[in-house]
Amino acid sequence: MKKYENKSNVIGRLVNEYRKKNNLSKTELSKMLQLHAVYLDITEINRIEEGKMIVKDFELIALCKVLEINYDDLKNTIE
Repeated sequence: MKKYENKSNVIGRLVNEYRKKNNLSKTELSKMLQLHAVYLDITEINRIEEGKMIVKDFELIALCKVLEINYDDLKNTIE
């Protein structure tokens, strides 16, 4: 069984980890994402972190930019 099986979102844990690592609240993250034309409110960020919301490709790119998520960490999460 793959570690991401039965999940809608395999990067939620990584988003949570990097958000905390960068000392950002969900509100601050939401505002930073808006600068990249990605509009996720705190409820949606919470659902992403809980693995309950699918992240679209453009949202993933913005999350990686804003949170400075390492490509290798991202790749290891989805493999």
